[in-house]
Amino acid sequence: MAGKKIDINTATVSVLENLAGVGQHRAEAIVKHRRESGGFHSVIDLTQVPGISPTIIEQNKGRIVCRPRASLTKKKNGPRIQRRATRQHCPDTVDNHLSEPSGSGTECASSHSSPTPCHFTRSQSAALRLCQVCSSETPPAESTSSFIVTRSGGTSSRISNGIRSQAEESGNDGSDDIEERSAGTCALVTNNENSASSNIVVFGDDDMVAAGDERSISDRESSHADEESVLSQPGESLDEDCDNNDGGDYDEEERENGEDWKQSDRTTRSNCSSHRDEEGETPPLSRLLHLKRRTTSTRDEKDEDRDSDMSPGKKLRMSLMSCHVCGQSLAKVPRWRLAQMPRGKIPSKENPPPKMDDWLKTFQGWGNAERMMAVDELINLCDPTQVRHMMQVIEPQFQRDFISLLPKELALYVLSFLDPRDLLRAAQTCRYWRVLAEDNLLWREKCREETIDEEMVYGSRMRRRHSARSPYKSLFMRQSQIEYNWRTGINRPPKCLKGHDDHVITCLEFCGNRVVSGSDDNTLKVWSVTSGKCLRTLIGHTGGVWSSQMSGTVVISGSTDRTLKVWNAETGQCRHTLYGHSSTVRCMSLHDNQVVSGSRDATLRVWDIDTGVCKHILMGHVAAVRCVQFDGKRVVSGAYDYTVRVWDPETEACLHTLQGHSNRVYSLQFDGVHVVSGSLDTSIRVWDVESGNCLHTLIGHQSLTSGLELKNNILVSGNADSTVKVWDITTGQCLQTLQGPNKHQSAVTCLQFSKKFVITSSDDGTVKIWDLKTGEFLRNLVTLDSGGSGGVVWRLRCSNTRLVCAVGSRNGTEETKLMVLDFDVEDKDRKYYCEQQMERRHSTGL
Repeated sequence: MAGKKIDINTATVSVLENLAGVGQHRAEAIVKHRRESGGFHSVIDLTQVPGISPTIIEQNKGRIVCRPRASLTKKKNGPRIQRRATRQHCPDTVDNHLSEPSGSGTECASSHSSPTPCHFTRSQSAALRLCQVCSSETPPAESTSSFIVTRSGGTSSRISNGIRSQAEESGNDGSDDIEERSAGTCALVTNNENSASSNIVVFGDDDMVAAGDERSISDRESSHADEESVLSQPGESLDEDCDNNDGGDYDEEERENGEDWKQSDRTTRSNCSSHRDEEGETPPLSRLLHLKRRTTSTRDEKDEDRDSDMSPGKKLRMSLMSCHVCGQSLAKVPRWRLAQMPRGKIPSKENPPPKMDDWLKTFQGWGNAERMMAVDELINLCDPTQVRHMMQVIEPQFQRDFISLLPKELALYVLSFLDPRDLLRAAQTCRYWRVLAEDNLLWREKCREETIDEEMVYGSRMRRRHSARSPYKSLFMRQSQIEYNWRTGINRPPKCLKGHDDHVITCLEFCGNRVVSGSDDNTLKVWSVTSGKCLRTLIGHTGGVWSSQMSGTVVISGSTDRTLKVWNAETGQCRHTLYGHSSTVRCMSLHDNQVVSGSRDATLRVWDIDTGVCKHILMGHVAAVRCVQFDGKRVVSGAYDYTVRVWDPETEACLHTLQGHSNRVYSLQFDGVHVVSGSLDTSIRVWDVESGNCLHTLIGHQSLTSGLELKNNILVSGNADSTVKVWDITTGQCLQTLQGPNKHQSAVTCLQFSKKFVITSSDDGTVKIWDLKTGEFLRNLVTLDSGGSGGVVWRLRCSNTRLVCAVGSRNGTEETKLMVLDFDVEDKDRKYYCEQQMERRHSTGL
């Protein structure tokens, strides 16, 4: 209940565990420490309990109190005897050993009924037992009868009249003396036929007490042994109800009975004590029964109020409880009597609760619906502690390693649906899961899904030594590390390849470890990206080089001198010079051993690069041809006459003239199915190559579309308005616009994209990398110091592991050069392979 204080000396585990920061385990530790130490003197004593810190005490400062226990107060004044004898709840049991060994007491006991018991001290219990055997109204047959209340460990060998006389001279009837004696003492109650008074004498381990008649020491010792053995048994009958009491746990039981019961108990004891002081004898049985009835009625009223607040779960548990001796239900037994009953054994499989088997058999006899309903009701009646126990038992039943139980093929099939990141986590589960998660075929499929191959990761001239257990997993992990390097960068300075003086680099090609740059200085240069050196300069053109193509070691260049040249990049030799155009060769497209060139003379020519022969001439445009694409079957060209044409190179026929643009066509992409054209009219159009129909018109840019790249129906366009857009050409929808505070500040000059990244260059002197799916700006790959004041990035080319960009300026603020950025993973295998290649070259004399 809200606002109710919790006494740490009386609270149970279920109450303590609700405190802030305590929980079940700490609550059990508090109760255990309280039982071992005898209780707490103050709230601060909680810090002696393992796990209870001052912080927890401070959090519960307003909820916990420490009320002094009666047992603690008594311990301060000295140890005392346990004040109650053990009771038994079975009412018909008669204590046949309360009389003399002669047996006269037994006959008298059978002729008197047991009175209703009340809560007495040990001295009062002894007096009541004496009254049960021989009441004051019906004296016993024998002249004397003695009754001994003992405590375990107390011994007596002889009885001394001197000590008895000392007790009588002190004016005390013996009950107060008992309260002041240490543990291990005994009380002797004697009833003489000539006197109604009962003398109680206390003696210690070494004392001798005499009471009643003069008897021989041996007789008294035998009688004392018989009586002590009887009273030490748990079978004494004092009550008609199930009212068991464990004398050894009196202090704990008294705590549980409540403050009201303690007050009534103290009243009862004080009344009995005062009556003994006045009369000098045990109070009459009628007086004791009157006090018992008054106290019992008060307790029952208190228990009724408390039972009304009892939770349904506790009521259910109480209804299932029964006495372990007589089997009587304890549902209606008051709490204070239940507290006096001795605790039974903890239930277990070897010691199940009574009626448990019957309950389980009943449950097993029900159908599924009845069982489900019973479980629902049982859960509703359980406390949180029991519900938590259910969870701890049930959860492991669903935590089964089904992967290990499946055949390997099925287990691998299940794991194939996991992402690579989840596969790596699964490999850490256990040894068998690691074996499955490193299966080479499984990772081969993952590499295929991500279009990862050795050519892309290691390069065309390098193969990894497959020393790992799963080569495809190593391949995948290497690619993941490369992508991480692109995203976050590595502390590796770029290589600067200086050449072409201060001229403009007009074209750039990148293949393997070779880079070819063309310039308006009439030359081409071949560079090594690994060493950063210029391997050779291709000299032969008499005009500026404005277009180029590269495949392996073959380089083709087009110039303002109206010719094309075919070069060997390894030797620098010009293999062929292709004559035929009457103006600048502005664009070209290479496929296998054929190249298609477009010129400002408005014609296109198809050349065989092996023989240097012009095979076909495609005529139809009425203005300069600005861009061309060739896939081996169809030629697509865009010109300044605002049209896009589709050609059959074998027949030299124009299959379609794609009209729709209102200005010059500057860029073109062709994937064999779709033609995408970008124009100065700011629009981008998607055409069907077979029918020639315009499928979509992509509107969004504000100026000239200077760069296009198409892969798998995803189009990336760069515009002079400084923005980059990502499109889906199948729907015509703009997926992303790469802009924002980190966008380019000038026209986009060039772009390339992969499956995950978009890389763009601009006249503002920067190269930026973006996330393709989210459009998020990742970082600047290149930032020129002269950016914004003349520094320009003209061209860029990318491989999986490297970026090459051509930079310079038109006003001399930036030196013309190539910058090479390497994002590859350096490892011992790569160095080992390079060393092996060098050794082979030296051995063969190359």
